[in-house]
Amino acid sequence: MNGADVLCDVLLANAVNVCFANPGTSEMHFVAALDRKPEMRCVLGLAEGVVTGAADGYARMTDRPAATLLHTGPGLANGLANIHNARRARVPMINIVGDHASYHLPLDAPLTSDIEGLAAPMSNWVRRIAGPDDIAPAAQAAFRASLTPPGIATLILPADAAWGEASSLLSAKVELAAPRSVDAAIVRKIAGAIRAAPGRVGMILRGPAAREDALEIAGQISAVSDVRLFSDVLIARMQRGRGRVAPTRVPYPIDAARTLLADIDLLILVGAKEPVAFFAYPGKPSRLVSEGCEVMSLAEHGENLKAALAALRDELGIKPSQPVPVATAFPDEPAPRGKLTDDAVALSVARKLPENAIVCDEAVTSARRYFALSAFAAPHDYMMGTGGSIGGGIPMATGAAIACPGRKVLNLEADGSGMYTVQGLWTQSREKLDVVTIVFSNRTYAILHGEMRNVGVNAIGENARRMLDLDQPALDWVSLASGMGVEAARVDTCERFDALLDSALSRPGPFLIEAVI
Repeated sequence: MNGADVLCDVLLANAVNVCFANPGTSEMHFVAALDRKPEMRCVLGLAEGVVTGAADGYARMTDRPAATLLHTGPGLANGLANIHNARRARVPMINIVGDHASYHLPLDAPLTSDIEGLAAPMSNWVRRIAGPDDIAPAAQAAFRASLTPPGIATLILPADAAWGEASSLLSAKVELAAPRSVDAAIVRKIAGAIRAAPGRVGMILRGPAAREDALEIAGQISAVSDVRLFSDVLIARMQRGRGRVAPTRVPYPIDAARTLLADIDLLILVGAKEPVAFFAYPGKPSRLVSEGCEVMSLAEHGENLKAALAALRDELGIKPSQPVPVATAFPDEPAPRGKLTDDAVALSVARKLPENAIVCDEAVTSARRYFALSAFAAPHDYMMGTGGSIGGGIPMATGAAIACPGRKVLNLEADGSGMYTVQGLWTQSREKLDVVTIVFSNRTYAILHGEMRNVGVNAIGENARRMLDLDQPALDWVSLASGMGVEAARVDTCERFDALLDSALSRPGPFLIEAVI
């Protein structure tokens, strides 16, 4: 048994049975080992950003890591942007990065690089395998590191460790510790602070605290103790829709965010960090809460967030049977007609969304209205890119579809962001994934036009315009999708969009709608 076989065995013993891959020569022995393990699903991405973004989407939906297979330092570097997003989402991932044979490294062959240096900023844990007999303990340590608490584990696999003879395993399975419990003293302190600031308390819910059962507990606290519920600016995963408690999303624009939080004197964090502005702007503060706001953490990432919320509810004397207000029916709003707009797309998607769907939102500016409307949609899971690095939407939808066969996935995609990882459409076609991609084709980096105004530039000249607009030539998303094997169509009216969305939702397999707005 060689080292590559041992690595496969450790992964499979711990239910890591999906490998998103873009391999090269150094990884061929591992590829051969995967070929001997039919229980491992191997998914090819045509670019490393697709590989790492798909592993992110998979982990968000399963709470378990997938493996990625990347070729030396440059392959890892190509995937780092979506590893960054995954790290910010705090999801588990095991990156396997092939490297030269250990004795070949001193020769400084062309692909030699500092893989540890490249991996460290985007990983919570990095280890280079010392030899064939180190593979089993290193792989077990990588699995444990990815899940306690969830994080990015990067394992560097030298080629000679992969092909070398390795000792057989007595046991490959890793036992994980239970999530940490919240400190009872912290619960009592926060309950007292809530009683002392009636009507001026907010709570930000993240991670497992944004799932339906935990949201219900938070809703009980909100209903009785007048605590306002919020989500992060960028949401890793939240269960939304009719019948569920619906926190308000903290807006991306700094002025809107500060206005929303202006009257909050106590902000409670549940698996979250204090929200701050994405960037520094001249004359504006970096913190979004008011200067006198006290920020307290009920439970941190890696702790049992649902149990912490239940403990706080009990400390406040709220009964577990306490009913909570939830969204029931759509607001009375007529269906838009005529020229297609971004708001019309958001409204149509929210109204037509199938039950138990998954929405991956990378439309940035264009789909902003969707999140508020999603409270009235059919119950579903909602995810966004979490690190601000664009190019995560198409791969995230790809990974989510592999994680959850039988569930319809909708990807709300900006045209500029989508071009970073358009190759993911090919993977959707090859794997026959049930993903509907809706491209908001406004042919510009709309968010950057707003950022120019935010920094005080109101008049945009020709040089700036050429860096912010996606025209001359305009992107042809129907041709791009067709070239990747995905059926596609273009629409520019509300009526045609509604009809095409109905058709796309009624059939399995990948489909792309270019929504010209």
